[in-house]
Amino acid sequence: MRNEPAASCLTILPAADEGDASSDVIPEAWNRATLRTWLLAKGDPQQRLFAAAREARRTAFGDRVIVRGLVEVTNLCRVNCEFCPMRRDNTRENKIFELSETQILESAAEIKRCGINIVFFQAGEVKRTTQIVGSVLPKIRAMFDGRVELLLCLGNKSEEEYRYLKNQGATSYILKHETSDPQLNEKMRHSSFANRIESLKTLVRTGYKAGTGAIVGLPGQTIESLADDLLLARDLGAHMVSASPFIPAPDTPLAQHPPGDVSITLNFIALARLMSPRWLIPSVSALETRRNGGQSAGLAAGANVLTVNFTPLNERENYLIYGKDRYIVRNDHVNEIVANSGLERAASVFV
Repeated sequence: MRNEPAASCLTILPAADEGDASSDVIPEAWNRATLRTWLLAKGDPQQRLFAAAREARRTAFGDRVIVRGLVEVTNLCRVNCEFCPMRRDNTRENKIFELSETQILESAAEIKRCGINIVFFQAGEVKRTTQIVGSVLPKIRAMFDGRVELLLCLGNKSEEEYRYLKNQGATSYILKHETSDPQLNEKMRHSSFANRIESLKTLVRTGYKAGTGAIVGLPGQTIESLADDLLLARDLGAHMVSASPFIPAPDTPLAQHPPGDVSITLNFIALARLMSPRWLIPSVSALETRRNGGQSAGLAAGANVLTVNFTPLNERENYLIYGKDRYIVRNDHVNEIVANSGLERAASVFV
């Protein structure tokens, strides 16, 4: 199959300076065929796609990159995902940890000292995080005098738990669907795909700024299902969308599976930006794990969010979301790639 997009799907204009108001790529229809073709774009068409995505980001957000501070609360997880080193059955590598309230509050205070007003709590999927995180949210909101976005990524929970966390001060919630292919999803996650989607709908209905996302490169995944991932995020009314290249990790069933394609991941980011210019789209650390300069490439493809890790040093190495070799994003790294991209750091758009 040719990688150059068909004229019936997208219009390619003559090359223009990126500063021009017109984009090099103008979408005529967001459908599976359009997205499939552009997910495979390479060479000059791909560069025009990226330029159009940057222009769409500039129009929606200016030259700002939103920076958030991450605190990983626990690596306990009840789910047994095939791709994740923190899966329930991986007791060989997982040294279990759970942050104390003091550690969580100290991490939040460090985030505040760095001028970041998004505190992002991530954890394995276990029921106890509802109370662990919920109990500290009012204290952190008070620490920031109310001017803070409290972002959670704690897995599937009941509507009652989502409402409790929101009443405690949570602003936004990320629940990645991972893949929109129902059969592949349940094979990879050993959990109900329908329940996952219903949880996302519940988050939106409950008033959260909701995020979802896909893994690029799972075994058995098709380009068509990646196109469906984008359409699903749109149809759910998501506010945040991510794409992460698959990272094979030791002591998982997928340890020998090839890593995800970075080029397709970047195309996904660019298409997400063009599909919904106001989406918050992170340039994830997995891009840096796969390729030196990967997060800069994510910004060049239209991403507008970076995450700095503030998990206490003595526990950070035990959060094996991409394995022991994951890239830990620090504040100086974010400062460097933002500056080198000609962009500037920014605060939450939800506060």
